[in-house]
Amino acid sequence: MKRTLLLIMTAFLFVSNGKAQVGPDITSWILNPDSLANIDTGGHGGYESNVLLVQYSATEVYVSCNSIPNYAIGPWPSNPNVPAPQHFICEFPRNPVQNTGTPIYTYLGPMGLWSNGVAIYNPCDGNKWNNGTSSFTMGEDTTGTGWNRNALVFEGVSFDDCLGHPDQSGCYHHHVNPKCLYNDADSTHHSPIIGYAFDGFPIYGAYGYANATTVGAVKRMRSSYVLSTGTTRTAGPSVTTYPMGQMNEDYVYTTEAGDLDAHNGRYCVTPDYPSGTYAYFVTIDSTLYPVYPFVLGRTYYGIPGNTHPHVPVIGPDTVYTGSTTGVTYQSNTTIKYRIAPNPVENYAYIYMDITNMTNVKGSLYSTEGRIVKTIDYMQPSFAYTLDMSDLPAGTYILVFEGGGTKATEKIVKQ
Repeated sequence: MKRTLLLIMTAFLFVSNGKAQVGPDITSWILNPDSLANIDTGGHGGYESNVLLVQYSATEVYVSCNSIPNYAIGPWPSNPNVPAPQHFICEFPRNPVQNTGTPIYTYLGPMGLWSNGVAIYNPCDGNKWNNGTSSFTMGEDTTGTGWNRNALVFEGVSFDDCLGHPDQSGCYHHHVNPKCLYNDADSTHHSPIIGYAFDGFPIYGAYGYANATTVGAVKRMRSSYVLSTGTTRTAGPSVTTYPMGQMNEDYVYTTEAGDLDAHNGRYCVTPDYPSGTYAYFVTIDSTLYPVYPFVLGRTYYGIPGNTHPHVPVIGPDTVYTGSTTGVTYQSNTTIKYRIAPNPVENYAYIYMDITNMTNVKGSLYSTEGRIVKTIDYMQPSFAYTLDMSDLPAGTYILVFEGGGTKATEKIVKQ
C-alpha cells in the first residue's frame, strides 16, 4: 500500500496545476547539442548521435534517436553487421504503475533506451529451442516453459569494448551493462540513471543504496537468479551439448538470493527519486562481468506505453532543450571529453573519448584557486564520477592535464 501511495503521489506532482513538470524522466537523456557551433556531435559513420529530441506532456515522454552513441564503437569480431541510423521515436509513460495482470514479456528488439538513445535488448539472442525438430529456430519463446539461447554466451564474442554490437538492421544495441556510458567501477557512489525501460521505470547502473529505504552506504546490486545444478532440461536441448548457463532458463529466480526481484529491480530511494521509485539495475559481478539477466528480467515490472520503437507523438507536448546546455563537449585534439550535467546538483559524469591519451589527471579548483577534488589516471573510453555533493554552491574550474596539454572547463554547482 505504501508503494502504491508513493507512486500516486509522484504522478500527482507531475500534473499538479495542470502543467507538465520536468523530472528525471526528461532531464536524464543525453541530448545531441547540434545547435552548438564548431562541435562534432556525430557518432559512428558520421551519423547524428545520442538523443536527438525529447518531447513530453503530463503523461508521456517521446524520445527521438538513432541508436548511435557519441563515443567510439567497434570493431565487432565475427559480426558482419554495420551500425546505421534507426530513426526511433520511443514512448515512455510518465506515471508508471506496477503490472498486476498477465506478465508482459520483453520481446526481441528494443525494450527501452539507454540515456544516450542506444537501444536496450533483452538477454535472448533470437534463437529458441524447437522440441519438435530438436533444433534451434529463429524467434523467441515466451511461454515460460521453453528455452532461449543466452545472448552473452552466443553473441558475446562479437561485442565491442563498450559491450555492444549492431544487428542485421544496423541497430547498435546492448544486451548487457553499457560500460562506456558510466563508470561501472565506481562502487562508492550510487550509480546514475543510465536509461529507461518502455514501462517508464528508470534503469540505474550497477550500484545502489545498501538499504533500499534510506540514503546511505552503497553496494553492488546482486541478481536473484541462480544457475541450476540440474543435469537435464525438460523438453529442451541436451546439457551435454549445451552446458548449463547457455540457456536463459537455466537461471532460476530464487527469492532473496540477491537484492533484486524477478524483473531485476526493486522499490527503493535513489538520488533522483528521494521519495522512492521502482528501479531496474544492471547486474555485474565483482570483476565487472555481466550477470544474468543483465538489465531487465524476461518480463517488465510495469506496463509499457508501447513496445515498438516507432510511435506517433500524441500532443500537446513540450520540447525539452535544457540538457543541451547541461552537456559539455570538448574537441581539443589531445584531450577529448564530455561532462553531464552542467550545472551540477551532486554528481557530474565525465566521459573520456576513446582517442584520448592515457593517464589524464583531472583537478577541480575553487574560485580561490584551491584544489578541492582530483581524479588521477583517467583513461580513454571510460566514464568517471565527480562527487560534488559535499561542496558549496558556486563556480568551479575543472582542469585536465596530460602529455603537456591542458583543457579547462567551468562547472557550476547549484
